[in-house]
Amino acid sequence: MRVVIAGAGSVGRSIARELLGHGHQVTLIDRQPAAMRIASVAEAEWLLADACEPSALEEASVDQCDVVVAATGDDKVNLVVSLLSKTEFGVPRVVARVNNPKNEWMFDGAWGVDVPVSTPRIMTSLVEEAVSVGDLVRIFRFHQSGASMHELTLPPSSPVVGRRVGEVTWPAGTALAAIIREARPIAPSQDDTLEAGDELLIVVSAGTEAELRTLQELLAGAPAPMSPTESGPTAARP
Repeated sequence: MRVVIAGAGSVGRSIARELLGHGHQVTLIDRQPAAMRIASVAEAEWLLADACEPSALEEASVDQCDVVVAATGDDKVNLVVSLLSKTEFGVPRVVARVNNPKNEWMFDGAWGVDVPVSTPRIMTSLVEEAVSVGDLVRIFRFHQSGASMHELTLPPSSPVVGRRVGEVTWPAGTALAAIIREARPIAPSQDDTLEAGDELLIVVSAGTEAELRTLQELLAGAPAPMSPTESGPTAARP
């Protein structure tokens, strides 16, 4: 796979090293001479240019790559790179870094973005997932389908504790993907009994906040305010 990364900062270089380690071809583009730390990722191709310029993307042979990653620290730049990559060069897959969560609403297909990655949003989800019990937390969203993965740790007061998975009437458009019990993942069957402290991983089809509240009430016994990651813009996929 051939990947072009716009932005040779610490994020861009880290992505490049990971991709190179998996056998992919990588080109790094940055307009700042100070970012040209070629020795740090010597196996990559480097280009000193402004990725917002079509001529620079043409020089990087973006039209021949499989993925473009817009990884600069400037959301405006990432949007321009994404739009040019998709509309002018027909790149099959465009991944864009979101630096400010307030800008997430713009990182969609209209700007050529296939997968927005919001580090603040991801970190918020992980923090909430680590400390919450009885609250439905969105981990990530599948951007092509709109479905999302949610996590909830069953509190002792949950009405489903002690019931078999097959006895629970799950809301339409939801599927229990896994039960994590004492750090051990379990592929749920109809006969598995739910226990307090179980961490449930649930796939939910694209739906409304009301449907998520129904799931929250089913599993926790009482409606609770959705976390910002539930009602906010689309989060990033790992």
